[in-house]
Amino acid sequence: PSPNDATEGLAALEEFLAVDRLPKVIVMTGNSDRTNALQAVQLGAYDYIHKPIQLDVLKVILQRAAYLHCVGQEHWEIEEKRGAGEFEDILGVSSAMQRVFTMIRRVAASDVPVLITGESGTGKGLIARAIHRHSLRKAGPFIAINCDAIPDNLLESELFGHEKGAFAGAHVQRKGRIELAQGGTLFLDKVGELSLALQVKLLHFLEEQRIDRIGGREEFTVDARVIAATSRDLGEAIQDGGSRKDLFDRLQVVTICVPPLRDRREDIKALAQAMLQEFARQFKKHVTGFTRQALKALEDYEWPGNVRELENRIKRAVVMAEEPRVTPEDLELTAHVTMSASLTLREVRESMEKDIIQRALLGQNWNISRAAQKLAVSRPTLYDMMKKYGFEKPQ
Repeated sequence: PSPNDATEGLAALEEFLAVDRLPKVIVMTGNSDRTNALQAVQLGAYDYIHKPIQLDVLKVILQRAAYLHCVGQEHWEIEEKRGAGEFEDILGVSSAMQRVFTMIRRVAASDVPVLITGESGTGKGLIARAIHRHSLRKAGPFIAINCDAIPDNLLESELFGHEKGAFAGAHVQRKGRIELAQGGTLFLDKVGELSLALQVKLLHFLEEQRIDRIGGREEFTVDARVIAATSRDLGEAIQDGGSRKDLFDRLQVVTICVPPLRDRREDIKALAQAMLQEFARQFKKHVTGFTRQALKALEDYEWPGNVRELENRIKRAVVMAEEPRVTPEDLELTAHVTMSASLTLREVRESMEKDIIQRALLGQNWNISRAAQKLAVSRPTLYDMMKKYGFEKPQ
């Protein structure tokens, strides 16, 4: 072909990029007119270089191309894993999460009660919603209630509703969460915190599908599926007399165990990248990824607060980042991952003690009594430790 006719070369470039767009194509041209070279770039070529080739210029172009190819490959791998390892809003390429996804699909097709267990922050609520959205009840309501967030004296009314005049302040009839879930799904988060009296009423509903409002004279039928979640060891709670075995036998027809983040470390990178992209878009910040040190810090950390803690750290990092790539300092993970050689034995001990206390508090959902029991200390001692390290129970 003529030196001025780039038709064949441009056609070959198009065919090549149609097979694989990841490789960086550098076009060489002996023509001083840049028209054909620019057309090649518009078609997808990375760059062009004129003959005779200047090796120092070629070296710079190759180095940039190699770097961007690695970044593109990393992004593609993350996207591929996300596609294969995503269920609703839940990411997970690990075998542990793939088992959870399989369980979600299986139980969604039925109407039996489901108990979701796992540490605080593992995403039990997301799993409950995913089950509802894939069930035959997806057109119905999804009604959630945190059983630990409402005082016992108000929780009964919140769950079962009340009639007008049932108690002081009950000026109108009010439907409870169970009744509002008619035709859909009722999600009882932290179900292990229910009082024994409310456990009896809930058991009756599970057995008969009937309830009565406070102050009501007649029972009525409610058609709602129940999904419950807990981070407590229910076997231990039953032994201690704080939970009824018959209720939890009813609830755990199927149990889905959500693994803690530290047991599925292969998910951390994909989760962190997805969260970073979302927060960068939300806060309108040009933050595109993580430094190598930040990725290592993310993978080495124990994550006592699980996915919720990861999300909070990524959000903070995006807000604080001054560069396009997040650092361990942005994540506030440097102190957790590495110990300076200059630290004294006392400082190391205090750092470890602080970390252990934090894990106990998060693992027990900030229940001071259970956290103290877990740490084998008294409640006053734990309060003193919390004050020492600046821990405050979230409201």
